[in-house]
Amino acid sequence: MMAEIMMCEPVELYNLLNRCSRVSRLAEINYLCVIDARESQDYRTSHIITAKHGKMDPEGTLLLPEAVEVESMQHVVVYDSNTSSLQEQGRAVECAQALARASICPVHVVRGGFQKFSALYPFLRTERILYTIMELENLKTYPVEIIAGLLYMGNQEQGMDSRILKDLKISAVISLSQSNTLESIQENQTMVNIPVADSVASDLYSSLERTCSIISSHINMGSRVLIVSRQGRSRCSAVTIAFLMHHLKHTLEEAWKFVLKCKPNMRPNTGFLQQLSEWELLTMGTKVTDISEPHF
Repeated sequence: MMAEIMMCEPVELYNLLNRCSRVSRLAEINYLCVIDARESQDYRTSHIITAKHGKMDPEGTLLLPEAVEVESMQHVVVYDSNTSSLQEQGRAVECAQALARASICPVHVVRGGFQKFSALYPFLRTERILYTIMELENLKTYPVEIIAGLLYMGNQEQGMDSRILKDLKISAVISLSQSNTLESIQENQTMVNIPVADSVASDLYSSLERTCSIISSHINMGSRVLIVSRQGRSRCSAVTIAFLMHHLKHTLEEAWKFVLKCKPNMRPNTGFLQQLSEWELLTMGTKVTDISEPHF
């Protein structure tokens, strides 16, 4: 049985590389396998962070790096220089076919390959080949990307990290915390603080209209916005879901699934979920989503 082979967008790999629980998930032994199918010299010059090199033997058969147990991996991703479809008989597709024979989960080929990924995320390129587990745990993780090139979601620490803000070219940071409302300019960013505690009793609803219009005004100009809360799980995901409902006219369920795909450990508290249901009534004119469903 061969696993399925699918294309994936660079943003999907970016989000996989930046998942974290307490520390970067790249430290988990069976989380993600990224294979670089380019020539050895290209790989050695620069590759996507944590990628292993898939070498070919003289017969053109892929030799998988030792210590990579493809069959136990949750995510398997391959790239070459610039393959943009599965119809191309490039190195990435050949490599994906070899991996699909060993993998249980689908094998993803990055659309546009290293050229496209590294143009979008030059800060995730490296020459580094080996990492200790501790180094992987301590890797800097970036906010997840919700709308490609426009909307990001992360934790408080990321929202205050000037290198992250510069790398992602963030123009505005929307911070959901318990301190007072303040709008300020720090270096090149507009900082907007929305005071709300992460509590089931907190009122997020009354600030949604204003928050969504601030985010819209930046995004409509093509500026990048980062939404943060302390751990980057409850408050910021509730506001991100509300924004997708407001901006893209998603139902609550559609917006919820969209954000969950980018960040599987996102979790608005039950009070916020209730308020998002009221927000759906306001934005859609009716409550479409049944929030008593088990997946909420």
